Amino acid sequence: MSHATTPRPHLRTAMVAGSLAIAMAGLAYASVPLYRIFCQVTGFGGTTQVADLAASPVVPAARTIRVRFDSNVRNMPWEFRPTDRQVELRIGERRMAFYRAANMSDRPVTGMATYNVSPAAAGRYFVKIQCFCFNEQTLAPGESVDMPVIYYVDPAILDDPDAGRIDEITLSYTFFPVEAPKDPPGIRATMGPGPAAGR
Repeated sequence: MSHATTPRPHLRTAMVAGSLAIAMAGLAYASVPLYRIFCQVTGFGGTTQVADLAASPVVPAARTIRVRFDSNVRNMPWEFRPTDRQVELRIGERRMAFYRAANMSDRPVTGMATYNVSPAAAGRYFVKIQCFCFNEQTLAPGESVDMPVIYYVDPAILDDPDAGRIDEITLSYTFFPVEAPKDPPGIRATMGPGPAAGR
C-alpha cells in the first residue's frame, strides 16, 4: 500500500468531525435568539411580554397588585434608579413608570438594559407596551434623562392557579455598556409623554 494515500476511513472520520464542528457552531450562534424567543413566549425566567401601543385596552380587574422597581448598573459610569420604588395598581390597569439615568463620566456612554420580573411565574402576565429597554440609550457627558416604561399586568394572571396568588411583582433592570448606538441620530426611547402622563 502506498504511503502517499490517506486511508479512506480516516478521510471519512475527518469529514464527519468537521461537519459536526460546523453544526455545533451554528447551533451555538442560534441558541441565544431561540432561547430569547422561548422566554418571551412562555415567560420563562421572568421574561416579560410585549404588546402594541395601539392594542385594545384591557379591562382592569377589581383586584390590585403591588409593583416594585429595581435598578442595577454593570461596568458603566451611570447612576440609574426608579423615580418611584413601588406602586399599587389594579390588575389590567395601564401605567407609566420612570427610571432616571445620569452619565457621571466626561464622555458619551451607550448602554442597553436587560430586564426580568420576579417571581418568575409573573413574567408571562407582565406586559410592556413601551420601554426604554427596547433600544440602546446614549447619554452625553453629565446628561440626565427620565426613561419611561408603559406596562400592565394581564388579568389572565387571576386564572393561573400558581401566579394568581402573587400580590407583589418586582420589575428589575440592569444596564450594560455597548460599543456604539444603533439608533439613527436624534431618535431616543426617552421621547414621548412627560412624567405627568399615565400617573
